[in-house]
Amino acid sequence: MKTFWFLVTTIYCALICPALYLKNCLVVALDNGVALTPPMGWMSWLRFECNIRCDIDLDNCISERLYKRIADRMVKDGYLAAGYQYVAIDDCWMSRTRLPNNTLQADPHRFPSGIKALADYMHSRGLKLGVYLDIGDLTCAGYPGSKNYFDIDARTMAEWGVDFVKMDGCNANPGDYETDFIAFGKSLNRTGRRIVYYCEWPMYARYYGQKVNYALIAEHCNMFRALTDIYYIYHSIEAMIDYISRNPYNLSRYAGPGAFNDADSLAIGNFGLSDSQERMQMGMWAIMTMPLIMSNDLRDIRRSSKRLLQNRRVIAINQDPLGIQGTQVAQYVSVSAWLKPILPPGSAAVAFLNQERSGGRRVVVFSLSNLINPGIDPSSSSLFASSSSSSSSSSSSFYNVTEVFDDVFVGRFKATDSIRISVNPMGIYLIKVVPTSST
Repeated sequence: MKTFWFLVTTIYCALICPALYLKNCLVVALDNGVALTPPMGWMSWLRFECNIRCDIDLDNCISERLYKRIADRMVKDGYLAAGYQYVAIDDCWMSRTRLPNNTLQADPHRFPSGIKALADYMHSRGLKLGVYLDIGDLTCAGYPGSKNYFDIDARTMAEWGVDFVKMDGCNANPGDYETDFIAFGKSLNRTGRRIVYYCEWPMYARYYGQKVNYALIAEHCNMFRALTDIYYIYHSIEAMIDYISRNPYNLSRYAGPGAFNDADSLAIGNFGLSDSQERMQMGMWAIMTMPLIMSNDLRDIRRSSKRLLQNRRVIAINQDPLGIQGTQVAQYVSVSAWLKPILPPGSAAVAFLNQERSGGRRVVVFSLSNLINPGIDPSSSSLFASSSSSSSSSSSSFYNVTEVFDDVFVGRFKATDSIRISVNPMGIYLIKVVPTSST
C-alpha cells in the first residue's frame, strides 16, 4: 500500500505539476506501511508536561488514569470518528530503573496495570497507543534512555502492543544521532510490528549546528520534528510557520506518504490563543501537511475549539492521499499565500495567512494563475496554468473555489480571473480550488 501511494504521488507530480515536482515532490520514505497520511492523535506533553504529583493532582498527573480518560473522550466526543487515533504518552511514564533483565518498566504507582494493559484498553476502543523513548542515556526528565538497549526496547514496544514511538534526543552524543536514530528504527522494523517511528533527530541536529540530511531522515523515520517545542502563545506558532516557510534544507520535498515533517502539537483548546489564532494553526498545519497531534485537556475544552479540531473539510486537506507538503508561493504585502496540490488532479488548497498584529482585515486580490512567486522558484509555473495541455485551453478552464472552514462557495473562476478576499490580522483564509467543466 505504501509503495502504491508513493507511485501515485510521483506520477501525479510528474504529469500534473511538473514545475512543482522538482521542488516539492521528491520523496524517499520509510517503507514500513504506516503513516501514509500525517498521523492524527493526542499527546500529553504540551498540556500535562511531567506532572507526576498524583498525590495532590490525581486527575492531571501522568498516569494510566489520565490516558484512559482522554481515550474515553476521544471516542465519546467524536475525535476518533474525525480521524484522531493515537493516544501518546510522553516523558515521565517510566520507573527510574530498568528491570533485572534490562527491560523498561512503567512507574508501578502511576501505571499499576502496565503499558500492555493500557495498549489493550486503547485497542478495544479502536485507538492506538504511543509511547515516548529517548535515544540517549537518559530521557529529558532523567528517566532511563534507550542507548545500548535498542533491540530490547524495540522488542518491548512490540510485545506491549505499542503503535507509535516518539524518540527524543536528550542526553545523547550529537555525533551519534545519525547512527543511533537509524539503528533504533531498524530495531523497530525487525520486530515485525508496524509502529510509527517519530524522530526528533532534525531538531537536535540543527541545535548542535549539524547539517540536516532530510533525505536520510525521511528514509528512516515516519515523522521528524522540524524545530523546537511549541507553546500556547501566538509567537511560538508564528515562529514555527516562519521557519517552515523558509524551507530550510529544502525540507518540503522530502514529505510524502510514510514521511512527514512535524511542527509539534496543536495547541488548540488550551490557554493563550484567540479563536482566530487557533483557526490559523489548524489551517496552516493542514496546508503544511503536518501531523495533527493535539495536546490539550479533552475533558475541558471550548466548543469552538472542539468544532475546529473536528472540521472534516480542513482535516481532508491535511489527510489528502498525495501527502504533498504545501509551500509558500506568493506574498501580498503582509499576506503570504501557500499552495498544496491535492486530489482530484489539478486541484489545490490555498491558504492566505495575514501576520499583521494590528489594523483591520487585509484585502487581497489575486488570480489562480499567479500563485507562484518567481522569487521563490524562478523556474516554476502555476499549477492552474500547467494543468491543461495548452495556454488556450487553460484560459478557458474553470475552477470552483470554496472557503474551507465554513464551507462557503466563493465562485467559479477562470485561472486568470481576479478573486477578492479579506484576511483578519493574525488570521487565515483557506480555500479549496477544484477544476470544473467550462460549460
